[in-house]
Amino acid sequence: MFSESKHQPNGSWYRSRGAVITGMIAVILGFFIIREHWEHLTGRWAYLLLLLCPVMHFFGHGGHGRSNE
Repeated sequence: MFSESKHQPNGSWYRSRGAVITGMIAVILGFFIIREHWEHLTGRWAYLLLLLCPVMHFFGHGGHGRSNE
């Protein structure tokens, strides 16, 4: 008679409330860290750009042929 509603996860974690809060905290902390250490970072832009290349390679490929369904 009674239908039980089962909790179904709605998919990916990055759309959840916890992910949004974590992202907001990370942006705020990143802003303050960059603001406090700006003098140190300005002399090292070339190194930061080179560091960005492997980071983008690591996160940007999407699984190398795996289905994203």
